[in-house]
Amino acid sequence: MRVNDLTPVERLGGDVWAKREDTWALGGHGTHTGAKVRTCLELARHALQVHNKPGDDHSQATHLVTAGSRHSPQVAIVAEVAASLGLGCQVHVPAGPDTPELLRAAELSAEVVRHRPGHNSVIVARAREAAKAQLGLLIPFGMECQAAVDLASLQVGNVPRQVERIVVPVGSGMSLAGILQGMSSWRRDPLPVLGVVVGADPSRRLDKWAPPWWRQLVELVPAGVPYHEHQEGAFLGGIPLDPVYEAKLLAHLQPWDLVWLVGRRAPA
Repeated sequence: MRVNDLTPVERLGGDVWAKREDTWALGGHGTHTGAKVRTCLELARHALQVHNKPGDDHSQATHLVTAGSRHSPQVAIVAEVAASLGLGCQVHVPAGPDTPELLRAAELSAEVVRHRPGHNSVIVARAREAAKAQLGLLIPFGMECQAAVDLASLQVGNVPRQVERIVVPVGSGMSLAGILQGMSSWRRDPLPVLGVVVGADPSRRLDKWAPPWWRQLVELVPAGVPYHEHQEGAFLGGIPLDPVYEAKLLAHLQPWDLVWLVGRRAPA
């Protein structure tokens, strides 16, 4: 799929819909899917094809650099995109045991750099420093960038008129910011949104990236389950759900909701 192609919407069980962002994939067996993959690919292609000019800071770039939680799909996604483009990859993560995400990144020849303490501020700073020192292309933590918002906003274009509410998992908040921007652009009747927060409070990022009126439409509720706790084996209308993100939405659904399936990690 191209980065601006609309992903499908499916009606499930008569009164619930699913926005299938989880169908956007690089291709190949066992890869991660979804909005983060699309954003990462767009950032990497743009930097390589547009900015790699003589004298540009990235003119010698041969690899992608990012930071992420040990449990986040981001580290594996960046490694997969790098491999698809023939680039190297370096991921910065907190110290701790391997996870399927780290093993997948290492399988794709990514260099995994562990930091103690492993606070988000530390791994983000180390990734930024490494990208600058090594002329790598920095893929921002949580895909926090305008491209993520713009690409997600396009996907509102095929939300059915019958839908009464959008329910979306909220990690970094970038997909939610894009949905809200999209409703400003594509709908005359913006829908209420329930954001199920699976990580830290996303309000700071939403204040920066979402429309200024976002609090009028959005209700944020905690998932009630720690981020690192997986809820395996969850399905919605036969669709397998990501165990860290979408699986934690099921308790919050009601008739006439559209569930925004942001993506799905590769099977372990």
